[in-house]
Amino acid sequence: MFIDNVELLVSSGKGGAGCVSFHTEKFVIKGGPDGGDGGNGGNVYFLVDNNTDTLSYYRGKRHLKAKNGRPGEGRKRFGKKGEDLVLVVPPGTQVIDAETGELLLDLTTPGEKVLFLKGGKGGKGNVHFKSPTNQRPTYAQPGLPGETKAIRLELKSIADVGLVGFPNVGKSTLISSISNAKPQIANYEFTTLTPKLGVVQVDEFNSFLLADIPGIIEGASDGRGLGLEFLRHIERTKTLLFMIDITNYREMKYQFEKLKEELQRYSQKLSQKVFSIAITKVDAISLDEANLKIEEFIKDLNLEPTKYNKFNIDKNLSYYLQNKDEWEEIDKSKPAFILPISSVSRVNLDALKYLLLDLTKSSKDSDWRGL
Repeated sequence: MFIDNVELLVSSGKGGAGCVSFHTEKFVIKGGPDGGDGGNGGNVYFLVDNNTDTLSYYRGKRHLKAKNGRPGEGRKRFGKKGEDLVLVVPPGTQVIDAETGELLLDLTTPGEKVLFLKGGKGGKGNVHFKSPTNQRPTYAQPGLPGETKAIRLELKSIADVGLVGFPNVGKSTLISSISNAKPQIANYEFTTLTPKLGVVQVDEFNSFLLADIPGIIEGASDGRGLGLEFLRHIERTKTLLFMIDITNYREMKYQFEKLKEELQRYSQKLSQKVFSIAITKVDAISLDEANLKIEEFIKDLNLEPTKYNKFNIDKNLSYYLQNKDEWEEIDKSKPAFILPISSVSRVNLDALKYLLLDLTKSSKDSDWRGL
């Protein structure tokens, strides 16, 4: 089961108590204090594991604790340190203070191990308190308590390109056509119920990661539909690809404006990312009708169709590209490109892959790592 948001109470271990003991042995006339120290309590660590992609292990768990340190014993025997608690999470997990909402950790690097809560220190045994004026100390330190923190774990998938669109516009069909992901595909809305990630292999040496989330509907920012719940999974992307259905009963301009509006209401930073537009299902209508609708949509955005064609775009269909020279300093107020595609007949899919690869390489890390 896919789980991307859980709340937990986590505690480090309590330190073991020091021991009060005195050395007594046959034939030894003068004994003395020999109480050992208590062991330190176990620490709490977070470990980022690339082999997991969900927080489902923590579902239903309320309180996770590291082990307490063992108390000290006589003959200067020190207590054993408590066993550490290691919380394994997928890359992209954020640790948030459940009470204040403060971001405590942002775990993005596979293999990263971070100390979160330190265990309580073990108490000293009475052997430490012997002095010329106190030959027989009868006290030892108790162990110090561990730390407890109420936290919320939120998973934000790390991808290069995030797909955004209304339900049933072809997002799942696209990700299954150009990547290794195999989502469920059907001709009804909300087929996609959880985010999907796919690796798009462009050539032998280049690839990028594509993220698909459930479709967004009008009023999503007010709690309607599923898409808003999973928008966190495209917050880290370098760029967004809006999927606009040319055959949908909603006008293309209306689809785009509503999607932008919902993104802006969810996150101002997310709505300001570099974006592009793919016009889907262009093989479902005639070429002349498709070009008429595409050109009308491009003009609705105060743009003009272009002839610049470095990426082997189908010349029979109209499209728009910002000049490649501008991509180093891309104008985020307008799309990097508007490209008609068909995932079924594979119209412009190769061009789309190269455009997205080029765009992700041009996007600076500062545009996407900070979310």
